[in-house]
Amino acid sequence: MRIGIDVGGTNTDAVILEGDRVVAACKSPTTEDVSSGISAALSTVLGESGVAASAIDAVMIGTTHFTNAVIERRRLLQVAAVRIGLPATRGVPPMTDWPGDLADVLGRHCYMLRGGHEFDGREIAPLDEAGLLDVAREIKAKGLRSAAITSVFSPVTAVMELRAAEILREECPGIALSLSHEIGRVGFLERENAAIMNACLADLSTKVVDSFRSALRHKGISAPFFISQNDGTLMTPEHVESYPVLTFASGPTNSMRGAARLAAIGDAMVVDIGGTTSDVGMLMQGFPRESAVAVDIGGVRTNFRMPDVLAIGLGGGSLVRDGGARIGPDSVGYEIMKKALVFGGDTLTTTDIVVAAGMADIGDRARVANIPAETIATALDTIHRMVDEAVDRMKTSADKLPVILVGGGAVLVSCDLPSASEVIRPENSGVANAIGAAIAQVGGEVDRIYAMEGRARDEVLDEAKAEASANAVVAGAIEGSVKIMDIEEVPLAYLPGSATRIRVKAVGDLAMKGAEA
Repeated sequence: MRIGIDVGGTNTDAVILEGDRVVAACKSPTTEDVSSGISAALSTVLGESGVAASAIDAVMIGTTHFTNAVIERRRLLQVAAVRIGLPATRGVPPMTDWPGDLADVLGRHCYMLRGGHEFDGREIAPLDEAGLLDVAREIKAKGLRSAAITSVFSPVTAVMELRAAEILREECPGIALSLSHEIGRVGFLERENAAIMNACLADLSTKVVDSFRSALRHKGISAPFFISQNDGTLMTPEHVESYPVLTFASGPTNSMRGAARLAAIGDAMVVDIGGTTSDVGMLMQGFPRESAVAVDIGGVRTNFRMPDVLAIGLGGGSLVRDGGARIGPDSVGYEIMKKALVFGGDTLTTTDIVVAAGMADIGDRARVANIPAETIATALDTIHRMVDEAVDRMKTSADKLPVILVGGGAVLVSCDLPSASEVIRPENSGVANAIGAAIAQVGGEVDRIYAMEGRARDEVLDEAKAEASANAVVAGAIEGSVKIMDIEEVPLAYLPGSATRIRVKAVGDLAMKGAEA
């Protein structure tokens, strides 16, 4: 049996799965210390199911803690941003396009050194090791505990980042290092941003992972645990401590993976309706479609893998105004149990509308009996129009697709949608995020520029596939279960040598050995 847990900003959802069967599920308030909220959710599902802690084979956890920390500008370390690329990259210093408040929190400690490579591995300039020693001394003098190292075209040739890391570790014992080639893709500034963002989370990642360990031990669960990342696959706790940024947007990803499993459909649109927003995304072979453009996180452009998700201001706590013609984007959020009319409050929300319409049995229906019928009808039309327009925006063709509704607010949509071939409301849709965490697999990826001149295309693709598969096995996948899920080729006409950017993603089933609770 597996336990899936999704730690959100408001609720912590938990499920116990035996194969594809949901044995028990619950929602529990998220707590500030993380650990006690998880413990409460575990107590509920273990108690309701009668399953012993010793019967649990693995625990999978999804969390929004790291995303929230960046958005809220809290619990972040100051970072030494070390760029290797002079004289080629002098024009735009590190953190130039960052929001001022976030850059101030991280300290604006930026250093630029000679070095870097061309796309084919030729040196732009030798690594300035003497300059790096001066940087190390300044880092020590400032008391900085984390650094991000970014070199030009390091996804092609990482030797300078690795050498710089070696020097900084020798000169600054105990410093946490984030190397851009291990985090972001080809695309210099966005990759640098991702590395800096990862570095600022180094302290928080250790504390959050320790909280997870503590909660599981407190409940007597000795099974290995894993944490979901934003491409729908899993990481070990140790990997998360080093790369917390890879968990960004894992919540919507888990919901979409859970929706695919609950509906038994691999290709569909998913609408995950929460208390404040609805996330709309497209499933392809059971995984979220990845964004093809730079993704904005907390006001910062990054280029690590992220699901292509559209968020709209519609949720169960969204405010209803103008006789139902305007809904959201503001919401009562986690205070719905106090502020919504059906719970004795004085604020008209979408939850009140669906209760008044007889679509849900929540709270006290008598409290919404006086809502005008015209307001109810208009609000329901607005809700369905908002969802339908969002689905239509996320489609890649005019063809209709199945739409799967999940999340606690899925009750808001009661009718068919013009953009959908069918609307599916699976059982246990309210905890699809926890189910998605529980069924997550292990992935590996390669994203590199290859010189195709003088080489057969199939030979280069086979090399990329083999490397992606090997990366999945190293990450914890069973070797025989690894499959290639996605291949992307982009010829780069502006570079010589028939250069082509090739990205390959491989996914396999989790091997249950080698992780510690």
